[in-house]
Order: sequence, then structure tokens, then C-alpha cells
Amino acid sequence: MNSATPMSTESLSSTIASSKMSASEIRAGASLASIFALRMFGLFLILPIFAIHAKTLPDGDNTALVGMAMGVYGLTQACLQILFGIASDKYGRKPVIIAGLILFALGAVIAAMSNTVMGILIGRAVQGAGAISAAITALLADTTREEHRTKAMAMVGGSIGISFALSLVFAPVLYQSIGMSGIFIMTAIMAIAAIAVVMWITPDAPTLPSAKVPLLDVLKNPELMRLNLGVFVLHLSQVAMFVVVPSALVQTVHLPLDKHWEVYLPVVFGSFFVMLFAIMRGERSGKMKQVFIAAIALLMLVQLGFWSFLDHAWMLIAMLFAFFLAFNILEASQPSLVSRLAPPSAKGAALGVYNTLQALGLACGGFVGGWMKQHISASSVFIFTAVLSLIWLIIASRMPELPKRASKPNSANANDAASAA
Repeated sequence: MNSATPMSTESLSSTIASSKMSASEIRAGASLASIFALRMFGLFLILPIFAIHAKTLPDGDNTALVGMAMGVYGLTQACLQILFGIASDKYGRKPVIIAGLILFALGAVIAAMSNTVMGILIGRAVQGAGAISAAITALLADTTREEHRTKAMAMVGGSIGISFALSLVFAPVLYQSIGMSGIFIMTAIMAIAAIAVVMWITPDAPTLPSAKVPLLDVLKNPELMRLNLGVFVLHLSQVAMFVVVPSALVQTVHLPLDKHWEVYLPVVFGSFFVMLFAIMRGERSGKMKQVFIAAIALLMLVQLGFWSFLDHAWMLIAMLFAFFLAFNILEASQPSLVSRLAPPSAKGAALGVYNTLQALGLACGGFVGGWMKQHISASSVFIFTAVLSLIWLIIASRMPELPKRASKPNSANANDAASAA
């Protein structure tokens, strides 16, 4: 009897420790989310104002060049995500992240010193060459246990959404006060601050497995292919939607462009907290697959809702809330699933492929959405994205039940868990 008591106490302590994020996991999630936020905020600040600023430049009347300057970042990201992901598997996460942030800061300085759209295009291309999303996500996966990984990914996804909303508020103000060059310099400073966070705040990753996994095996993995298709559809739908929605806010809600943050900010914040509740409930009840499928179904219904209610002000705002709710759930859960399903020694490569499909989805969304709006109709954009979402829903519904989360801390967090026990 006496020997059973310590064992029961140890088991109970281990259960309590594993039910909470450790100090190391919280630090990893918060620091890596802040790196994403600093980097993405600098990027998002450019989007609402660049087309206006371009008109003041000598070659700013070339609309194709202006569009290329805005989109070239995504192109270089798409080309280099896999390479950076593989490099992070081979050389370590932190060195690759720091190298990418240096490129990002260098590109911002080049853009700040440029007096032409072409010069800014070159700067944006160099910024995009720092394709570190896969390495950051892989480091987050390395430093968190499976039962807390989706929550950590949700911190990153939420930081991106909040950065987007805040950029809509501050972009016009900063442009008037410090100009476009000042914004690019501020972006470079934020990248340098992110390097400091990586070096001195973010926990180190555990030792990576040495076994080599061919990239072809990663590309052929059917479950990873399912998730790669999903992120492509998700981000294509996001960008295509925002080709149409800003004009609808002006015409239907009678909200000028510089006031759109008054809609985006509350719906992004509100959907973020509902998303956290949904994910935590799904994790606790072991029903993350159902939450995942429901989010895809909601994404499809939102597209149909936009198609039906684009000229109804309150329904338009409600659809935006529902979109960000579905988007945030999927944005948090998919990379977590990739990190769990990928071979441990090819986690960076798998996330590199995933982020490449994400970048391609962003690029295709802008192209398809713009073409369909101009040559067919605004409503055709939502019919197209609804059909894509339905295809994704059918494919995702066939995914196997998600494996039970491990409750044992990984080596990176063993000390924290032991302290908690």
C-alpha cells in the first residue's frame, strides 16, 4: 500500500503538469508569435498605402510594375520556403531564422533608399528571400508538446490576424508622419528586434534527429498532401475575398477606406477568442477532427453567404466575423497537424512545402479574384471559392481520426514538467 501511494501521486502530478503549458512552452509560443507579428506588421503596413505612394514615383504610372512590386514578396517566398525548411532541418532552426531576418531587414533598407517602383520591387524581392515561416513553425513544434501545439500555433495565427488589423489603423497615420521610406526603415528595425528575440528569449530546440528523409517521401505523403491542398484553398479564398470585400464595405456599409479598421479590428479580435475556445474544447474532448471539418464547412458557408448577402451591411459584417473564425481555426490547426504527421527529421522540409503552397495560394487568389471580378462578376469570386471549399471539405472528411495526443513531455520541456510536478 505504501509503495502504491508515491506512484499515484507521481501519476497525478504528471497529469497536472501535462495539462498546462510549461514556462518554456509559453515562452516559445509568445516569442515566436511576436517574431511573426513584428515581421508581418511591417509587411501589412505597406499594403493599404503602396498603390497611392507609387503614383508619386517616376515609374508609378506602370500599374503592372506596381502590382509586381506588391506581389514579388510572395513569389520569392514560394520559391525559397522549401530550401529554408530543409536548411533548418540540417543546420538548426535558429541560424536559419536569423539569416532570414537579416535578409528581410536588408530588403527593407533597399526599399527605403529607392526612389522608383523598380527599386522597391528589388527590395521587396530581397525581403521575400528571407523565407523563414517554415523554420519558425518547425521551431515552435520542436519546443512544444503535442497536446499544447495547436494552442501555440493559435498564438502565432492570432498574432498575424491582429497585426493585419492594426496595420489598417496605423498605416495611413505613419505614412503621413514618416513617409514610405520611414515605414521601410521601421520594418528593418522590427526585423532586428526579432533577431534579438530569437537569440535571447526563444528557447533552444532539442537536438534534431540525424536520419535523412528524401524530399520525395514528404511530397508523396497522402496526409501531408491533404493539408497542403487545404492551405492552398484557404489562402486563395482569403485573398480572392479581399479583392471584393473592401469595395463592398465602401458601397454597402458606406465606410470609407481609411475607416475599414473599425470593422476588421473587432471581428478579428472577437473571432480570435472564440477560436481559442473552440480549439481548447476540441483538444480536451478529443474531437479536433470534428472542429477542423466544421471550420472548413463554415468557410464554405461564408463564401455562399458573401455571394447572397454582399449588399446587406450587417450580414456582410457577420460573414467577416465567421470568415475570420474559420480562418483562425484552420490557420492554427493545420501547421500543428503537419508537424505531427511529418517525419521528425523532415519537419522543416514538410513545413517548407506547406508554406510554399500557402504562398502560391496567396498569389493565385489575387490573380483569380482580380480576373473574375473584372471579366465575370464580383459574385463569381465567391461561387468559385465556395466550390473549392466544398472539394476541400470532401477530401478532408476522409482524413483518419487524429491520433491521441501524447501526455509525456518531450525532451525540450522535461525539466519544466518536472518542476511543475
